[in-house]
Parts: sequence; structure tokens; C-alpha cells
Amino acid sequence: MEIRNSSFITVSRDTGDTAPVFRCRFGATKPVASACLEITALGVYDARLNGQKVGEFVLAPGWTSYDHRLQEQSYDVTQLLKESNELLVTVGRGWFRSPIPGWMDSEDKQRRLHQPCGLIAALRIEYGDGTGEVIRTDNGWDWAESPVRFSEIYDGETYDASFVPVSFEPAVPLEWSKDILIPQEGEEIRETERISARRIFQTPAGDTVVDFGQEVTGYVEFSADARQGDRVLFDHAEVLDADGNFYNANYRSAKARVEYTCREGRQTWHPGLTFFGFRYIRLLSFPGTPKKEDFTAIVVHSSLQRTGWLKSGNPELNQLVSNIAWGQRGNFLDVPTDCPQRDERLGWTGDAQAFVRTASYLFDVEKFFRKWLHDMAADQYASGEIGQVIPDVMPQRDSSSAAWGDAATICPWQIYETYGDRAVLQDQFECMRRWVDYITSVTKTENMWTGHFHFGDWLGLDAPEGSYKGSTREDFIATAFYAHSTSLVIRAGKLLGKDVAGYEALYGRIVSAFRKAFPEYLTQTEHVLAAHFHLAVDPKKTADALADMVRRDGTQLKTGFVGTPYLLHVLTDYGHADLAWDLMLRREYPGWLYPVTMGATTVWEHWDGMKADGSFWSTDMNSFNHYAYGAVADWLFEKAAGICHDDEHPGFNELIYAPHPDRRLGFLQTRLDTRHGTIRAQWTCGQDGIRYELTTPVRTRVILGGKETLVEKGTYTFWQEEKDA
Repeated sequence: MEIRNSSFITVSRDTGDTAPVFRCRFGATKPVASACLEITALGVYDARLNGQKVGEFVLAPGWTSYDHRLQEQSYDVTQLLKESNELLVTVGRGWFRSPIPGWMDSEDKQRRLHQPCGLIAALRIEYGDGTGEVIRTDNGWDWAESPVRFSEIYDGETYDASFVPVSFEPAVPLEWSKDILIPQEGEEIRETERISARRIFQTPAGDTVVDFGQEVTGYVEFSADARQGDRVLFDHAEVLDADGNFYNANYRSAKARVEYTCREGRQTWHPGLTFFGFRYIRLLSFPGTPKKEDFTAIVVHSSLQRTGWLKSGNPELNQLVSNIAWGQRGNFLDVPTDCPQRDERLGWTGDAQAFVRTASYLFDVEKFFRKWLHDMAADQYASGEIGQVIPDVMPQRDSSSAAWGDAATICPWQIYETYGDRAVLQDQFECMRRWVDYITSVTKTENMWTGHFHFGDWLGLDAPEGSYKGSTREDFIATAFYAHSTSLVIRAGKLLGKDVAGYEALYGRIVSAFRKAFPEYLTQTEHVLAAHFHLAVDPKKTADALADMVRRDGTQLKTGFVGTPYLLHVLTDYGHADLAWDLMLRREYPGWLYPVTMGATTVWEHWDGMKADGSFWSTDMNSFNHYAYGAVADWLFEKAAGICHDDEHPGFNELIYAPHPDRRLGFLQTRLDTRHGTIRAQWTCGQDGIRYELTTPVRTRVILGGKETLVEKGTYTFWQEEKDA
């Protein structure tokens, strides 16, 4: 890494809100064989060599636990070099110096806000004659104020196209540790799609609004014919209110605004050092008459390869699958965030562990999660505690929670299960083990987890009045996840050849203590966890009782963040697939299809984020792009479509095909790209029975109507008569 022999540089005076641009001029008078730029920044950077953007990475270097890890990027710039060259690097606040999180203050937040901007780079040039040189960030660089007059994560970006940097000053050295530098680990953040505006319209309140027809994460590119000094000003929103007016009160303190001062003539521009979550923009100022052709939404997220698809005869279910995939794209922007729009956008551990299984079906997220999990290990406290968010920008001791901190065990295990590479377990085993040890050290009741803060069954629909937490007992949830995490440490340890005898004994004690403390289950979520984690003495009896409870509740789920991801699995695993389908296809509140009937294009944070009359759940915590409840897609792949594997065959190197059809769909078609090849499956309901078609790249156990057939790699068709279906 040539960059390690360079020095960090910074500005020579405070620039206030303005992003600085660093400059290096150099010659390359001999024919160039190759040239590589190694670069990173304290902030987010945009590098341009001779006017051309370097690489496709936007919002580089991404978001890591900056106190411990800072990714550096390498770009081949051979084709961009000329005899006389100018390298310009604009550095914005990004995640490094923005006021994150937006709704709270702390000493740590103030520390981060007052950190300096910084740049470090090394340009290695190899000439055709075998000689070479390295151009480093040092006293030969200078800097100036850039046209980016303001840029940060929550409030947006201000750009003055008429501003030309003329007064460059020498850059100064910055004392900053280079020990934190690491090669690029995660997927690059990229512009992945362009969406033309669907319409421009006037709201009843008189606002001019542009609708892109799809909620996305990214930014808007616009074109305008303007006079110098004209302004373009707009803000962002996810939804319209009941009267059809622009609504973004749910962004809370995030201004999410773009302000652009025009130069003379025709111009096209978009922000480059921040991002937004939106479907609509409201034009507060625009030169001339705006046309929909002037606006394009640019979709930005980690460059993930799509791996899973589902299509059925139910258009609303198809829309739900689309919403889940869009929610993942919008929130997998270098970190698995909760939402992309309001003054939050944090790597909440609870959301990530709930969704990781679905995430790994829809997209290839192995590299993405391994990078995030490395940040988790870096941010883990000496006690073993895991923060509520990773990177941990809310460092408060003993504020971790069951089902949130358990991302430390659940996420690496799931990545291993989906992709079959033990390296993730090797990397994370100490983090996994120390998390369980932390619980053991802080509990007030031996072999349980009590006396600690917890989020409970967050947003459970059986919540007491005035509470965000469901009615499930917090000690119940905490002890159940304590057992589950301990079991994952045992399984991972055995695969890695570790001595886990102590954890095996601990697990036995936890299960005994759980059964003694909780002989009865009071809520849907309690039934779900007891059955799914195999803590109940009789899981089948528990699942039957759950089914009865769901029916008594009007065939409605009452679960929250903790219970919902497992609900349909438990029902299906123990003979209640019909009831699981009833919940899956419910169009009324609360149900997965209700937001679809309300026009949703991503997954909502609340089942009734928007009520049937168009009013809103609240302004305080009401995201319309919050993927957690989209975790249901793993049930669609595994139980509805029937594609799954057991623990003995991670990475789909062998397959179990055990679908659960429902005639209301007509058909369900699935494709899943795995490390061993592409799986295709479809079931189609006819008058006399159900036809199954399966293409498998590996040996497969086919389970239909209680009968099991073993097949080898190939394409197969099965028929199940109506009486056996």
C-alpha cells in the first residue's frame, strides 16, 4: 500500500460549511504504461483527474468504524493521464463529520462534529521505459473553497455553479493515525439505476411536485436553462398527505434539501456528497417552466448482485416482493440502515438480524455483511457488549438489547449458512463468544437475562397504551435470545474445532431456567420464540396454541420486530400453512399487503404508517422505507416456494424442496442463484391437482404430500393430485 508512505493533509483554516477542494498539478512527459491512484479521506470525497471522475464509487470511502477502520480505494487512472495533469479532490462531511444521530446530542457526537477534514493519497505512475514515480499528499498540494457550499448527510447539499476556486492555499499536514487504513472491504457504493420522472403536478396547496413513481435512495439530477444567479431549490418526501399535498414531517429534523445557484446557460447537475430517501421532490424555486424531462432520480446503494426472484399469480404479492427488494436496495448503502430519509439512517443491529436471511436470498450480501461485521467486532466494548447501532455512533454502556446485540451471532451464522464459507465464523467467533459472555456477566438472574434495558417486542401490535414495546415479557425475549445466541456459539465453535463444552453446559442451564420461569406463554411472540428456538417442551403444542391465538385475534398478527420474522415459519413448520397463507395474503390492516393497497413501493416501518383515510401513524417515527417487516420474504422462498437447506449442507450444496402451495395464487415461480448454481422452481395449481417443476444444480430431497424422493442434479416434474395436495 503506497498510501501508507503518504501523509494526511488538511486545510490551513476553518472553512465553515464549505467543502474544500484539494489540488495537485503534475506532469507526465514520458509514455505511461500504468497509473494507479490510492486514496481515502476523512469525510466523503469526489476525485477528478483532468476533469474526469475517478472510478464509479460514490460517497467514497464509505462508512466504517472510523476510529478503528478507514477503507482506502485503488483506481486505475492510466487512461486519464495527459502530459499536464490536474487532480482535484473535493471532501465533504459525509458520515465522518455530520451531526449523527440527528435527534440526540452527546460528547461523542460533538467530538465527531469537530474532527478535521483530511485527505491521503498516492498516485503511482509506471512509465514505458521502466522508470516510475509516486506522487503523494504532502506540501506540494494546495486547497481552496469549492462550489460545494454546504453538504452533510441529513440536511442535503448547496452548490454554487457560478463559483470558481481561484485562491488556492498550501495544504498543511494533519497528524492522524495511518494504522486505521485498510484495503477496500465492502461493496462499492454506486449509481445503479436512473428513473425518469413520472409526472409533475400542482398540489391543492399550490406546490409544484415531481413524482418519480418509486421510492428510492439516491439523489435527483436536473437540467435547466438559466441565467447566472438563478436558483434551483427543492426538498424531498416519501408520500403525499390525505389531501394530496407534499408531506415530509416524518423526516423530523432532517432538512433533506438541495440548493443550487446556476451559471449562465444550459446545465445539468446532481448532488455528489450526500444522499436522500424519497419518491417526491417539491420545487421551491426553478428557472423557467419545469418539465418532467428535466428530472431524473439516480438510485444509489452498495453494488449488490441480485440473486433471488419470486413471481406469482397475485399482483399484490408481486408488488410486495418488489417493495422488499427496493427497501433492501435503499437501505443497504454500505451499512444495513433502518431508513434512508430522516435524521437517523443508522446501522441498527435489530433490523439487520431480523432481515439478514431475506437479504441473503434477494442479493449476494456476503461481502457487504462481512465488512459490517468487522466493524461490529471493532466497536465491541471490552465487556463484550454490542451497541445498538454499528458503526457505533451512540456509545452508551449497558444500552444494548436482546435481539439487537444478538446480531453478533445471528448475522455471521446466516452468512455462513447461505454461502457456506467458514471464514465469516472464523472472523467473528470471538465477537460472538464475547457477546454471550457479556450477557452472562450482567444478568441479575443466573442462567437467564434479567435486570437490563431492552427494546422488547418493538412495535408489537399488542403494546400497552402509550408504549412502543409489545406486551411480550422482556425477560422472556432476552432469555430466549440468550439461549439462541449460545446455541449459535456452540455450532460455530464446533465447526471451527473450538472447545465449547462450557457453552453447551450453559445452554442446558438456560433452557432449564427458561422452562421453569415461563411455564405458560402469554402472547403471540412468546409462542413464536418458544417454538422457533426449540425452548418449549412441546413445540407442536405451542405452535397449535399460537394458531388458536391468531384465529382468536381475528386472523391477525400481533407480533412486533422480534416475533414477526419467525411467525409464519412456526405456523408452517407445525402444520398450519393455511393460516400462514391467510396472514401473508391479508389485505387489511395489519397485513403485508395492506401497504401495497395504499400504493407503497417500499416496506413501511408501521403496518399503519398511513391509515386507510390517508392520515398518518405519527410524525415521530414513521418511515415509509424500513425493511424489517420485509423479512417475510425468507418464508416465501423457504416455505411457500420450498427452497431450503439444512444445517448439514450450508451454501445450498444440497437442497431440500418442500413447497407449500396456496390456490389463491394460481402459481408461484422462483429463481435462486447460489454458489453451486441456479435453482428454479414453480408450482402451478390446476383443477385436478398441482404441478411442480424443479431445476436443481445439486442433490435434492423432494418432500411432497409427506413422501420423500431423492433426486440428483437436473430438471424434474412432479404431479400431486387434488386429494393429496
